[in-house]
Amino acid sequence: MFSGSNIENASYSLTICAERVAAMNAIVNDCKDFEKIAIATEKEDFVVPCGACLQFLAEFSDDLEIILVNNKGESKVTSLKELFPSPFSL
Repeated sequence: MFSGSNIENASYSLTICAERVAAMNAIVNDCKDFEKIAIATEKEDFVVPCGACLQFLAEFSDDLEIILVNNKGESKVTSLKELFPSPFSL
């Protein structure tokens, strides 16, 4: 298990989302075969990864289980293929 947190920046394009921080933490520790990711928020609604995070995660997994958790402790399970069916590839 590898953790990450959202790193805000005054220049929004330089912000690094928690999903990419966690993925990079895993990669630095020689783990590149992702199976699932959990995303918890302090909001009432579930929060899904942004497009940049979805593309980044798609580079390491054909299909990733994505577990969403809101501030009430409720969870919802989805997948990378459901949220991002056509990732870019070279």
